[in-house]
Amino acid sequence: MQDFYMVESVFLPSEGSNMTPAHHFPDFRLKTYAPLAFRYFRELFGIKADDYLYSICNEPLIELSNPGASSSWFYLTSDDEFIIKTVQHKEAEFLQKLLPGYYMNLNQNPRTLLPKFYGLYCIQCAGVNIRLVVMNNVLPRALKMHYKYDLKGSTYKRHASRKERAKSSPTFKDLDFQEMLEGLHFDGDTYSALMKTLQRDCRVLESFKIMDYSLLLGVHVLDKSLERGARGDSKRLNSQRVLYSTALESIQGEGDGKVAEPVADDNTMGGIPAKHKDEKLLIFLGIIDILQSYRLIKKMEHSWKALVHDGDTVSVHRPGFYADRFLNFMGGTVFKKIHPLRGASSKRKRSSIHAMRSASQEVLSPQKEKDERKAQSMECLDRPLSSSKHPDLVTLPKSIKQAVSFSSSALQTIKKDLEEHLENSASCMTVALDDTVPFPPTQGSPDSVHDVYLTGGRR
Repeated sequence: MQDFYMVESVFLPSEGSNMTPAHHFPDFRLKTYAPLAFRYFRELFGIKADDYLYSICNEPLIELSNPGASSSWFYLTSDDEFIIKTVQHKEAEFLQKLLPGYYMNLNQNPRTLLPKFYGLYCIQCAGVNIRLVVMNNVLPRALKMHYKYDLKGSTYKRHASRKERAKSSPTFKDLDFQEMLEGLHFDGDTYSALMKTLQRDCRVLESFKIMDYSLLLGVHVLDKSLERGARGDSKRLNSQRVLYSTALESIQGEGDGKVAEPVADDNTMGGIPAKHKDEKLLIFLGIIDILQSYRLIKKMEHSWKALVHDGDTVSVHRPGFYADRFLNFMGGTVFKKIHPLRGASSKRKRSSIHAMRSASQEVLSPQKEKDERKAQSMECLDRPLSSSKHPDLVTLPKSIKQAVSFSSSALQTIKKDLEEHLENSASCMTVALDDTVPFPPTQGSPDSVHDVYLTGGRR
């Protein structure tokens, strides 16, 4: 544990010394925090000490613009591998406290979208302290990023400013994403791996009481004309490759059993393939700005903003709520799953419709035959009974004949009443007589109908 709290200090005078070279800058002191611990970090990702120093010191750094609200400065190494960012005293102090647990997490799971810290330094010159942190680079310069987004899952003041929009390569925010894109679509396996990685990383940040982080998202539109001219800077392709540094490597779990070996002429630069409508895309992403803990100042900031606006929409929130809102926004609005079985389901649906039609016809055909038989039987009832014309009929007893004649007269009475009622109401109706013969309604229940069933048998 003492390796995480060690500080190494070197004084560099302008005229030089036995251990330091001469330089044209004012005298300054360089402090290196936890040198052994960060060396273990770098070895975990396959970064050699000589290559690390060569990347940072061989050529001048490239200054980048800062799209955020912080006053940090950003620099990029010439080989496109590392980002150097200035941090405040509280952030540097928080990173020192975070290092032991953060190292344990990265050691168990190096495939993560969380930022990888490779070094923490402080330059003291003329009474000013400048603290620097070295991290992995998420967006490669070798491919042009047609769209860049800083996403948090909140909606309060999450529009890019006019000043940011005026830049040649602006960084948009949450509300801009919802207005510009309808979501990025991935195949099922990629979507599951991406969301699983994000969920694991967010739970790690929640355990450290970290919030107000962002997802830095770069979108490269794949086009034939762009593909030929997109590999503008080949320095990264010919330089060292840090392990698990690309977006595609970061979301592949250890269960895959394979580590994607870098290919020297790989045009994708480790981007994740995706689609938006008919466009093919490459996605580069990583979680940034994790050095914000839910301290007293942040709690006061959330309480103040909640007074003037909806507290659930502001960026600053308690870590658990922030993680859930972040994941819901990424999994429901930003990233979406492609459903490849839509064609097959429509075919099944069409075939099921045909099957239902044929089945309905089969059901209706016997019903039709039954209705015809009923009509024939009613015709037979209306005809006079004659054993000569109907040899299969047996002469009925006198009591049954009387019941039949009574029911027939009752039936004729009902017919007349219905015809008079229909003529008075001027409506056309068709009365279908079934096998049942109803009696006239009684006085007690005028709307009730009684059925009389006539049965006959052979003795």
